[in-house]
Amino acid sequence: MSSKKRKALDDLEQPGRVFPPLPAPSPPIDVAASDAHFRHLYDRELDFKQLAEKDVDFAAVLQENGNLDFTEPKAVMQLTKTLLSLDFNLKLELPDDRLCPPVPNRHNYILWLKELIDTSSYEPPGRPACGLDIGTGASCIYPLLGTAQRPSWRFFATDIDAKSLQYARRNVMLNQLEGRITVLDRKPEDPLIPLRGRESEKVSGIDFTMMNPPFYESEDEMLCSAQGKARPPHSACTGAPVEMVCEGGEVAHISRMLEESLVLKEEVQWYTSMLGKATSVELLVDKLKATGIDNYAITEFIQGNKTRRWALGWSFWPLRPAEHVARIKSSGWKKVSPPVLSIKILTLPSGKSVDHAVTRINEVMGSMELLSWNWDTEARTGTGKTTENVWSRAWRRKKMREQATGSSVSTSAASTSSPIRCRLGFNIAVEVGVSATMVTVHWREGHDAIMFESLAGFLQGKMKDLG
Repeated sequence: MSSKKRKALDDLEQPGRVFPPLPAPSPPIDVAASDAHFRHLYDRELDFKQLAEKDVDFAAVLQENGNLDFTEPKAVMQLTKTLLSLDFNLKLELPDDRLCPPVPNRHNYILWLKELIDTSSYEPPGRPACGLDIGTGASCIYPLLGTAQRPSWRFFATDIDAKSLQYARRNVMLNQLEGRITVLDRKPEDPLIPLRGRESEKVSGIDFTMMNPPFYESEDEMLCSAQGKARPPHSACTGAPVEMVCEGGEVAHISRMLEESLVLKEEVQWYTSMLGKATSVELLVDKLKATGIDNYAITEFIQGNKTRRWALGWSFWPLRPAEHVARIKSSGWKKVSPPVLSIKILTLPSGKSVDHAVTRINEVMGSMELLSWNWDTEARTGTGKTTENVWSRAWRRKKMREQATGSSVSTSAASTSSPIRCRLGFNIAVEVGVSATMVTVHWREGHDAIMFESLAGFLQGKMKDLG
């Protein structure tokens, strides 16, 4: 990478404007119901005939046999416009020489981000958040989809291409989202994350970054890739080289964001990117581990039988995402996956009362000197925090020595006026299923995987007689 591309973050230039205060959604939405609706939008193959019945513009490009000609750019672009209009109430305008985003594929990234943000927090799902879309393209598709699904979200969107910026701003205006999406023009040598240097006061409060970087290292690689396999359906909308090619490809582009994150650290909760190659995920996870980053998440997006993409996110915060958000189930990904985040501690047969399990959980938690323990009776879920492994034999021996010498010090939050750092946050959930009831402990906070596994082992011992 050239010295220009490695210029200091302090040299950053970041044109833009300050967001106005974000108005509260009116009326407030049911986040769970809304998320359930969006989560299942594209579970099935698209029904083109049904789309044609709802949208006359789509009917005009549909073939008589009910199929869509994916080699025809006009038809593919209309499919994108139709899906955005019918499913998200969004309008879109695009030039013929810029990428036309396939909606289901882009939607998958937003779905994952929502769960990543929701599960790595103690707040209820749907909390306000600000995203940075790096390389937003002419469509500005990610900020549009994000704001359509989460009324409490806002975005900064950046690009280095003048034509893409022109259309991105127009699409924001078409959807009357100027108060929630700000488009910033960047230079190739500018840092990807605009939180330092001149005019940095115009960009603040970023909770997550997102990026769909160019896959290819050169135009020759892009052409060879296209010739060596069947073309994907949406390739009819040809993208410009600036959107599909960069020096070093996606690994170099994401590595650049990693370098910036090592400076910014906790100023952003999650740094994320989509990837087009499985090998890139492996290379980048190795880079994360080499820098000491232990809180990261990987996922796989599969749309239909042809499109497969991945996403990687990392965080310097101690708050951990849910297991299904951070780890790919396939055994082939075990080597690069982050530490286990959920451990089953008890299985009860279907129909057996869970009251004894709930009572036991609260008795065990109440017997330990935790920072906090809160049980939600309705949800059958408890959340705890601790500074030390207060369940271990070593801890008990230490307490006995302190009591013998009269120097015992309580770890409860109320016992001291100074802030106490939580080393482990966890959640215990009783999940009633059709065939069985599972009691599972989830890792919510901290950087010590061994400490979490120790707690899970301790709880399994305390609950085993109930199985």
